[in-house]
Amino acid sequence: MAVELVVFDLAGTTVHDNKDVSRVLQNSLAKSDVLVSLEEAALLMGIPKPIAIKTLLEANYRGDRAIDDEWIEGIHRDFVLEMIQFYKHHPSVREKEGTSDTFLKLKMRGIKIAVDTGFDRGITIPLLERMGWERNELLDCSVTSDEVPRGRPFPDMIFKAMALTRVFEAGNVAKVGDTASDMQQGMAAGCRWVIGVTSGAYSKEELTKEKHTHLIHSVSEILPILNVN
Repeated sequence: MAVELVVFDLAGTTVHDNKDVSRVLQNSLAKSDVLVSLEEAALLMGIPKPIAIKTLLEANYRGDRAIDDEWIEGIHRDFVLEMIQFYKHHPSVREKEGTSDTFLKLKMRGIKIAVDTGFDRGITIPLLERMGWERNELLDCSVTSDEVPRGRPFPDMIFKAMALTRVFEAGNVAKVGDTASDMQQGMAAGCRWVIGVTSGAYSKEELTKEKHTHLIHSVSEILPILNVN
């Protein structure tokens, strides 16, 4: 089977992330006097952020306030605003080495490229603007967690990317990501290739515990896996 579509994660996979997303999530929770470690936050990377916030509140909050939608949404709004400012202005925001070149080589072979993310569209717009991939016609589509009924680890974002790019068989799709939820998503979708990137939120040892087809250190290593020269 030849690959027709590759669905890449953003932060930690194709976008450099020095625990930046985890740190902003940690800060947003701290404003409600809920203290979490960066390691705890990092383990929830990849999933929709409101779900991550709820999970962290349930694990760490010891007070009497009800953990309800209003509280979760308030923390999430703060997170979104801070991430938008970070991706618009912070000088450290850049693609991971070799990403644009990898996209270009895939495109030259007629392979479609999508990105999906646990972010909502509000965060994703400035991030993609900074990366320049759409401007340079390297992406066929992007899908965010607020645009589907269920985010990762469910396969909905992959299925939407397939619909948008008119790819009809998951056996012709590769999923590439740096978290457990990326691997679970790819397997749930039935992707032929489920490729973990070990230089992001999860270590090689952590990703090894998840079902996958390949583990790589950097995005460019997918090219020989997919028989792209």
